[in-house]
Amino acid sequence: MDKIQELTKRIRDLAREKNAIILAHNYQVPEVQDLADLTGDSLALSIQASKTDADIIVFCGVHFMAEAASIVCPDKKVIIPVKEAGCAMADMLTAEQLRAFKKEHPGVPVVTYVNSTAEVKAESDICCTSANAIQVVKWTKAPEVIMTPDRNLAQWVRRHTEQTIYSWDGYCPIHDELTVEEVKKAMKEHPDAVLMAHPECPERVLELAHVVRSTSGMLKYAKETDYKEYIVATETGLLHPLKKQNPDKRFYPASPNMICKDMKKTGLEEILRALEQEEPVVKVPEETRIRAFKAVERMMQVPRD
Repeated sequence: MDKIQELTKRIRDLAREKNAIILAHNYQVPEVQDLADLTGDSLALSIQASKTDADIIVFCGVHFMAEAASIVCPDKKVIIPVKEAGCAMADMLTAEQLRAFKKEHPGVPVVTYVNSTAEVKAESDICCTSANAIQVVKWTKAPEVIMTPDRNLAQWVRRHTEQTIYSWDGYCPIHDELTVEEVKKAMKEHPDAVLMAHPECPERVLELAHVVRSTSGMLKYAKETDYKEYIVATETGLLHPLKKQNPDKRFYPASPNMICKDMKKTGLEEILRALEQEEPVVKVPEETRIRAFKAVERMMQVPRD
């Protein structure tokens, strides 16, 4: 038995003993995704976990994701294996900054991307994901909308609605730094490949894409279409589940530089240690949690296309 197999077995045995569920985001390293009970997008994972009888959630991702689990699953203990695993985009907007931004646009509803802190969600009217952002904004029926914290997601929504959108100037560095030159190079190297891009990418990249999808949307698209080759314009961690679910297809990164260091901080040893010690615990204060949960709950009322 090699080290990965040994650690995986120890973690699974301990998780069973402690009635813990292990969640892993699609950008985690392969061995962590393979270990997890559930893999997927951040908020979807928390919602799935809330429907289980697990006492403990081990969230292999970044800090705002563990906060989301605490918001949705207040009766469960939420552990993040690496406390320092953060999100640059989420850190680009504080609750205080959002309150000031709202004062500049009085009465305008706030639609906040789930890639945000619990405190920012609590200051928002409704949350959205990269998959449903367009539907959420349209559903508000408001002539003007504030979108935070991702300017690129807001720009993507602008292209699909007639509503006026005031966006915060935040972004994901991994997606925002993807250049047209890098994408064109990948397309030249793989001329028969379909380009799938995440809406966190800059508009000039999205204009080149054959399809724009969230990570779960990319997984679905690759599974349901007959193309044999795909260029993937998102964090390279998604290549693992794409290849795993579609062994007869080929997937290429739009750029090998699309690696989130924070997402790669979590390994099997960190998970085992966290589960043994049952820490670091992420617990959103109840007053903040209730307000943030309302924004998430409103999103759940939006009909899916």
